[in-house]
Amino acid sequence: MALDRNAPNDLNAFWMPFTANRQFKKAPRMLVGAKDMHYTTSDGRQVLDGTAGLWCCNAGHCRPKITEAIAKQAAELDYAPAFQMGHPIAFELANRIIEIAPMGMEHVFYTNSGSESVETALKLAIAYHRARGEGARTRLIGRERGYHGVNFGGISVGGIVNNRKVFGTLLAGVDHLPHTHLPALNAFTKGQPEHGANLADELERIVALHGAETIAAVIVEPMAGSTGVLLPPKGYLEKLRAITKKHGILLIFDEVITGFGRLGSAFASQHFNVLPDMMTTAKGLTNGVIPMGAVLTTPDVHDAFMNGPEHMIELFHGYTYSGNPIASAAGIATLEVYKEEGLFERAAELAPYWEEALHSLKGLPHVIDIRNMGLIGAVELEGIAGEPTKRAFNAFLKGFEKGIMIRTTGDIIAMSPPLIIEKSHIDTLIGTLADVLKTLD
Repeated sequence: MALDRNAPNDLNAFWMPFTANRQFKKAPRMLVGAKDMHYTTSDGRQVLDGTAGLWCCNAGHCRPKITEAIAKQAAELDYAPAFQMGHPIAFELANRIIEIAPMGMEHVFYTNSGSESVETALKLAIAYHRARGEGARTRLIGRERGYHGVNFGGISVGGIVNNRKVFGTLLAGVDHLPHTHLPALNAFTKGQPEHGANLADELERIVALHGAETIAAVIVEPMAGSTGVLLPPKGYLEKLRAITKKHGILLIFDEVITGFGRLGSAFASQHFNVLPDMMTTAKGLTNGVIPMGAVLTTPDVHDAFMNGPEHMIELFHGYTYSGNPIASAAGIATLEVYKEEGLFERAAELAPYWEEALHSLKGLPHVIDIRNMGLIGAVELEGIAGEPTKRAFNAFLKGFEKGIMIRTTGDIIAMSPPLIIEKSHIDTLIGTLADVLKTLD
C-alpha cells in the first residue's frame, strides 16, 4: 500500500505550499511519524518539534483522546450537511468554545481554516453595516506585516509583501496601519514592549482621510506571528479598541495563532483584556489534526442579521464542511485535553523559564533581536548582504540535521512549541539552536 511507504516513489506531482520546491526535492525532509513532542523522520531520527507543527499542535502529537474521538465519529456519522440540517456535536463544540471565550463572545460560525475564518469575518463586517443601514461602510483596514491567510481578502488586508506582490490587483478600498516593530526602541524586550502605543493613533489619520462612515472594520493580530513575532506595545490594543468604538468601526482580532493557550490564556483577547467584535480562530481548535476554523462574534454582530421572515436564510455564506462531524469531534476532544491537562495554565507557568532560555541567546553571532510572549519566541538574525532569508534558512536546515524543528520567516527564527513541553525540552531546543547559531556564516 502507498500508505506504508516511508518515501514516495516520485516527488514531482505535489506542488508544495510556501516551500522552496526545487531545493526541497533535491534533499527531501520527510516526516513519517509523530508522538507528543517529537517527529520521526523517514530515516528513523527523532526531531524535537519547536513549532507545534505550524503553530497548531498545541497539545502535542497523536494524543490518544483526540485520535480515538476521530475514529469513533468516523464510524458513526462521517458527514452531515450544514445547510438547513445539523448534528449535535457541532452545537456542543460551539457551546464549549463559548465557555472558554472572552465574556461577550456568544456565537460561533464554522469554517475550515484560518484563511476562511478571515474571509468570513471580513464579509460579516461589511454585511453587518449593510444590515444596519450603513451600506457605505465597505472599507477594510489591516496592518503592515500582518498575516491573515492567503485568500484574496486576507492578503488584501495583510501586509506581508511577498504574499501580496505577485497576485496583481487585490481588493479595493483597503488601507493599512503601520506595524509595531520598533527595533531601535524595543530590541531584546522581554514581553510587551514599552514603546509604540502611539502607532494606534494612525487609525485616526486613516479615519480622517477616508471618513469613518466608509470604514467597516479594522483587523489585526493581537500578536503578529507569521511575520516574525511582533508584539503589541503596552496600551496599543487598548487604543485601537477605543478608536474603533468611537467611530463605530468593528474590531477583528485574528487569533488563529494566539488562540487556544499560546499566550497562557484561552485567547489573546483575555491576555490583553481587550474585547474585539469578532475573533478568527483555527489551528489549535482541533490541535491541527483536522482542518477546522471558527469566527466568534458578539451578540451585537450576530443579532443584526436575525431579521425578516423566520423561514428565510439570514446570511448567504458558509462552507460544505462547516461544522464537519469528524472535525467537531476532534475539536471537543482537543478542548477536553486542554482542560484536563491544564495546558493553558501550563503555558503561563512555563513562560518565564522559556523567556530566560530564549534570551540566553543574546550575544551569539548575528543575533540582533529576541522577542517573546507566552510560549512564543523569535530570534532575529542580521541578514546576509544581497541574500535575504538565507542565513535563517541555513539555521533551519542545520537545526533539522541536529534534531530540532524551527520555523523561519525572512531572517527571523520563530518558535512556538506544543504546550506539553518540559523544561528539559526547552533546554534541548534552545541549547541546540545556540550550537547552530555559533556555526552560521
